[in-house]
This record gives sequence, structure tokens and C-alpha cells, in this order.
Amino acid sequence: MSDAEELGLPAHAFDKQDDGGDLAFYADPRLVTHIDAGAIAALTRHYAALLAPGDRVLDLMSSWISHLPETLDLDVVGHGMNAAELAANPRLSRWFVQDLNRDARLTEPDDNFDAVLICVGVQYLQRPLTVFRELRRLLRPGGMVVASYSNRCFPTKAVAVWRHLDMEGQAALIRLYMETAGFHDIRPLVLADGRSGDPLIAVDGRA
Repeated sequence: MSDAEELGLPAHAFDKQDDGGDLAFYADPRLVTHIDAGAIAALTRHYAALLAPGDRVLDLMSSWISHLPETLDLDVVGHGMNAAELAANPRLSRWFVQDLNRDARLTEPDDNFDAVLICVGVQYLQRPLTVFRELRRLLRPGGMVVASYSNRCFPTKAVAVWRHLDMEGQAALIRLYMETAGFHDIRPLVLADGRSGDPLIAVDGRA
């Protein structure tokens, strides 16, 4: 059964306008931020409220910056699509490149992380249910997943169902992913309302 079928979504829900290889699309490093300073600050405060010193964190779909509190001592493993971006990220103790739309299985062991962070990347997942089930497997019991997003994206690489929803609907879609994957205590939070810059919503769930 496909992810779309299991989630009760149309067969083409996870199609993309640009169906070329994602690794090729992300081959050139983009050492830029994808949300503005206000949204970054709001996300950093959110992380500070959730994470504890010494936590082991997987920064999924990461880049050259993780938006983590500078003073919080964490063990951060990074995943992304561009080696140069990941190598430039000073918060990562280790990193790996993997196209989750081709291979959604992660090689990390079970119960290995306290938190998984997905910043402005969930809209590109074509096998989101498979990915979120993997995240639940590798989170310790009670561990947290945080998926944050704004109204910005690469539209040709965002999946069809995402492009046709407003931000409230997108939060409901992420909740569907998490609930079906077995997460609980799921809550969407408006971190930046967009009145003075980029809007930002985070959907948190516990394993």
C-alpha cells in the first residue's frame, strides 16, 4: 500500500511539478536562510523550550545552519541533500547525505535520539508516512519530533497536496502523518504570525 493510500489521500498527492532527481536539484550549495530573522528567532526559542543539555538530536533535512540555541550543549547528527552545506554547519557532530524520496529508510539504530527536527523541509517528502515511522522508531520513548514550516518553499519540488493547502491545512496534514505513524500529544503552534515578517508554524509530536 502506498503512503497516499494509507493516508486516505489521492493517488497523485505526492507528485511534484519537477520530478527530476532531487540530489541534482540540490547539488549547488545554498548558503542562505529560508526563513527571515524573526522566524529564526522564534524557532530558536521554541527549540530552547523543548530541548535539554546533552540531548541527542537528529536535524533532518538540515543545511549549513540548524537554528539551535548557541548556549545549549547538544549532540547533533545532521541529514541533508548537500554535503558542502552540511560540512559548513558547526552544530553537527556527524552528518550524512540521503535522498529520502528514493530511500526513506534510515540506518540509525532504534531509540537513538531524544528529538528530531525538520525545519522547512516536510513539504518535499514524497513518502512522509514511511519517513515519520522511521523517526518514531529511532526516537526514545517520549522523544519529540518538531516539523516547522513557513509560507516559503521551492514550489516545483513541494508535493501536490501541500501546494493546494493553506497553512492551517498544512498543519492538519502533518498531524495526519504523525498520527498515522503512531505519534501522540500532537500540537500545532504558531511561532510567528506573519504580521511583521515570515509566518512560521511548528507541529510537535511525541513518540
